Amino acid sequence: MTKVVLLTGASSGIGHQTAQLLAENGFKVYGAARRLEAMDDLKQYGVSAVRLDVTNEDSIKQAVAEVINQEGRIDILINNAGYGSYGAVEDVTIEEAKRQFDVNIFGLAALTQEVLPHMRSQKSGKIINVSSMGGRLTTMFGAWYHATKYALEAFSDALRMETKSFGIDVILVEPGGIKTPWGLIAADHLRKSAKGGAYEQQASKTADGMVRQYSSNLLSDPQVIAKTMLKAANARKPRARYLVGFGAKPLVFLHSILPTRAFDFIISRAS
Repeated sequence: MTKVVLLTGASSGIGHQTAQLLAENGFKVYGAARRLEAMDDLKQYGVSAVRLDVTNEDSIKQAVAEVINQEGRIDILINNAGYGSYGAVEDVTIEEAKRQFDVNIFGLAALTQEVLPHMRSQKSGKIINVSSMGGRLTTMFGAWYHATKYALEAFSDALRMETKSFGIDVILVEPGGIKTPWGLIAADHLRKSAKGGAYEQQASKTADGMVRQYSSNLLSDPQVIAKTMLKAANARKPRARYLVGFGAKPLVFLHSILPTRAFDFIISRAS
């Protein structure tokens, strides 16, 4: 039986490539995003576009209902939608901080809640949450972004234990440095938030470093994460965590063994 996938954030980057790869490998994929036109090229692979704003309750209900009405089931939910807005804690407005949590955590949770009853009735399902190595360690000026990813790690761990008896697997994919527009957008947010403030000079240097890094060839291609998603989707017994991509494993390892202030020093210098 063809597995039905609902994938958020399918309009660009990791989500876009994952939607294509899963469809090419026999999955029936519903790619969800706010901008349907950004998914037009996925139609040639059999991907169905669904309009979804994860911060809007009605939009979530309509998107899930559309898939259920068409397919009668959802076998895999991939919570990939999210964004990172960098800035010093003092500079980022609480309104912006709340928006990051709305997209990266609360919207994800609301969609998960909407899908879970269908998976429980099937007695099977997989929920793949796209976290980050940034859910295992923290960098300068990324407090709110990292807070959402740390929260996602805890959310996923609890959900995995709660849903195990219903035949539902909960999986975390934790990308390292991936060559997408994410870093350039985050750098731009960092500059804007720090302009004219106490952190402007350091934030400008950090933003310059982010631009150099995300414009280089050091980072992993999004296809690395797409292939990991495919591996997790196909696995009979998937791992709880997949830590993949540039820098992910060595940095998380260093974070686990070094004294806190030593790791702070390394990250601060790198930033």
